[in-house]
Amino acid sequence: MEIAILIVILMTCVGLLFGFILAIANKKFEVEVNPLIHMVEDVLPKGQCGACGYAGCLAYAEAVVIDEDVPPNLCIPGKEAVSKRVAELTGKVAEEIEPRYAYVHCDGCKENSVDKYEYDGIQDCISANIFLNGPKACEYGCLGLGTCVKNCPFDAIDMNEKSIPVVNKNICTGCGKCESACPKKVISMIPIDAHVQVKCNSKDKGAVSKKFCRVSCLGCGICAKKCEHEAIKVENNLAVVDSSICVEKCSNATCIEKCPSKAIKVVKINKKL
Repeated sequence: MEIAILIVILMTCVGLLFGFILAIANKKFEVEVNPLIHMVEDVLPKGQCGACGYAGCLAYAEAVVIDEDVPPNLCIPGKEAVSKRVAELTGKVAEEIEPRYAYVHCDGCKENSVDKYEYDGIQDCISANIFLNGPKACEYGCLGLGTCVKNCPFDAIDMNEKSIPVVNKNICTGCGKCESACPKKVISMIPIDAHVQVKCNSKDKGAVSKKFCRVSCLGCGICAKKCEHEAIKVENNLAVVDSSICVEKCSNATCIEKCPSKAIKVVKINKKL
């Protein structure tokens, strides 16, 4: 019994000794943190999305405060308001940020497209894509398993009743997390005031893409020929819209009327489901 008590006393003393040593070491080697870093961090939206190129909001706050070459406008989700505030705190000049949001370049729901096999695995696009590039016959189309929804830190994406992601333009910050997460690269960031976009991601030739999906872009080039402002080009069998030209010059989107497969759509504000 006495030995047990002695052991407890000894362990307590050793613990106190090490605690005392650690306290001294902590005080001696303490690194003073610039309070401005926490002030900048408090301004940031805390989405931890990495759109700034840094590993989270604190990492960006440290960089923008300490490194004079790091601009104050890298927080895409924070937009102009956060950019200006960070610039004020750090004494830097904030260049204007073009507002953007995520756009899903696919309308290949089950009603419009065909599958090459029945998938009954993990409900995740990345997992499904491992086996033969996913169940869809179109290897460029949305797999509809909601990986983009799970990766959105701002709850701006929902799956509609047709298993196609719908982005709420009013909530989306344009951070790009969904774009990075999508194994098919179906999602891209477009200007907030974009007029039209191609609701297709297929790089297959027209005859092939039409066989897989009835609303696919055929790569026919009619839209490019009809566009008076040269805002549309066909690249890899897919029409691509230059939104900057479209917004600046176009007031009559004839491309929508001329598209034989109706793959070009008017960009609308989507309400959250």
